[in-house]
Amino acid sequence: MAVQVTNYKCPSCTGPLHYSQNSGRLECDYCGSSFSVEEIEALYAEKETKAAAEMQKEEEKAGKAAAGIDNEAEDTTENADGGNADKETEAEAAWDASEINDDWGEDTEDIKVYSCPSCGAELMCTETTIATSCPYCGNPTIIPGKFAGALKPDYVIPFKLTKDDAIKALKRFYLRKPLLPRAFSNKNHLTEIKGVYVPFWLFDGQAKGTVHFNATRSHTHKSGDYEITVTDHYHLTRSGDLAFEKVPVDGSSKMPDDYMDSVEPYDYNELKPFSTAYLPGFLADKYDVSVNECSERADKRCINSFTNEIEKTVTGYTTHSITSKDFKLKRGKVHYALLPVWVLNTKWEGQDFLFTVNGQTGKLAGSLPVCKKQALKLYLAVASVLSAASVSLILYMMR
Repeated sequence: MAVQVTNYKCPSCTGPLHYSQNSGRLECDYCGSSFSVEEIEALYAEKETKAAAEMQKEEEKAGKAAAGIDNEAEDTTENADGGNADKETEAEAAWDASEINDDWGEDTEDIKVYSCPSCGAELMCTETTIATSCPYCGNPTIIPGKFAGALKPDYVIPFKLTKDDAIKALKRFYLRKPLLPRAFSNKNHLTEIKGVYVPFWLFDGQAKGTVHFNATRSHTHKSGDYEITVTDHYHLTRSGDLAFEKVPVDGSSKMPDDYMDSVEPYDYNELKPFSTAYLPGFLADKYDVSVNECSERADKRCINSFTNEIEKTVTGYTTHSITSKDFKLKRGKVHYALLPVWVLNTKWEGQDFLFTVNGQTGKLAGSLPVCKKQALKLYLAVASVLSAASVSLILYMMR
């Protein structure tokens, strides 16, 4: 059977299209034309419909033998669906990932995969995107391969910030950092930044429970020459329920969880139904941490959020602390999304430094190297001040 290849080419001049964060449209570098995602999807949907009709005609001409094979394939699919239904019934308490599927349709023919032999990252992109190095470890040798075996995302948040915006965020990050080596802030390090769509599982659910607190309320009054503090002790109980929607847990083992937590939140009002039209010009990390492997972390995030919301109701006390909590978590649907992150990986004195910038909001996370000479100078200056203060204190006490 013939293979239909989907390339996002300019309808005006057939040049490659790329997604622009500034305009939110697909733009052509050759003729300057621009198109909305909806326009391109409609155009290629029409082409694919026509191509599918032509393929159908060819298959019908192939004869009844091919039809017999197709019927056998349909029977196998029905048996497989029955097996999945039984498994879902047995695991009703688990997160429901039944709506996530691996049907990419014709889009798979426009996607290629790069694998990094150094860190194991597997990155997806369109045929018009050229990947020259790994965004996670900086390895310049990445091997192209055939796309296969990945779930199709439900949603995507398109990149809103440009590379220049991300570089500005990085520059702001290391301003007023006296221990930062001057050479590290050289522009050459910053231009290695890459735009990556990071895989996230989004969990829906509901928590219900009770939290118990010990609390105190203190007040002070004077009695003659004495100052008396009276502390009252209380046992508090707070109950409630809280619905969760799209609690994010990243599905990439290469991306540190604390970095991804730090660049949150994303504005989910800008979630779009997934389309490969958003990928040109960017890399997309292929998830390697499954829903089941992320379940424990999702549970903790839901319970911690529930506890924090309950704790906000404890007001008017001097101190309070949690003594115990009893809760039930109702696990709901799980969705798969690609969220935009600008990634910079650079080396300094044999160490790797990773920086991540939220491609939608500009929020940044990362660690900076320390100049040993500057650190030593600061240490000696502080030690000198403390030593002088200690000597002054000793002399004062000796008077």
